[in-house]
Amino acid sequence: MTYLLLFWEFFKTGLFAVGGGMATIPFLYDISDRTGWFTHAQLADMIAVSESTPGPIGVNMATYVGYLTGGVPGSVVATLGLVTPSFIVIMIVATILAAFRDSKYVNGAFYGLRPASAAMITAAGIAVVKIAFFTGGTVALAALSPKALVLAAALVVLTRFIDKTKSFHPIVWIAISAIVGVIFKF
Repeated sequence: MTYLLLFWEFFKTGLFAVGGGMATIPFLYDISDRTGWFTHAQLADMIAVSESTPGPIGVNMATYVGYLTGGVPGSVVATLGLVTPSFIVIMIVATILAAFRDSKYVNGAFYGLRPASAAMITAAGIAVVKIAFFTGGTVALAALSPKALVLAAALVVLTRFIDKTKSFHPIVWIAISAIVGVIFKF
C-alpha cells in the first residue's frame, strides 16, 4: 500500500509541477504535511543535496523520499511516479501538436504557462530561504558558516570575474566545492 501511495503522490506532483524540479517543492511540502514521511527541515536538506548532485532536482528528491519511505523499491516507485506523467503528456503533445502548431489557442496556452512556472519557482525559492534562515534547520548553519561564505565569495569571483575560469563546466565547480568542504570540514 505504501508503494501505491508513493507512486500516486509523485504522479500528482509530476503531473502538476510545471516548470522543472524547483516547481515540485510546494508539492513536497504538501506531501510532508499530509503523510509525515519527512519533515520540512529534511526537505531543506533534500533541496540542498539535490541541487548539488547531478541529475534533475525533482527526480533526485523523489528518489530520496521514496528511499526514506520504502527503501530501494520505494525510490524506484517514487521516481517512476514523478516521471510517468511527463512521459504521457509528451507523447500526447507530440502527437497532437503537429496538427495545431499554428493555433492561436495553443500558442496562448504555452505563453500562459510561463508566468505560472515562474510563480511556482519563486514560491519554492521563498520557502527554501524561509527554512534556511529562519527555522534553524541544518542548512541555516551551513549557509551562515564563515567558511561557506568565503567559499561562496571565491566561487563568485572565479566564475564571474576571472576570464580563464569563467568557461569551466559547472560540474568542475561542484567538485571543487565538495573537495574544499571535505578538506575544511564544513
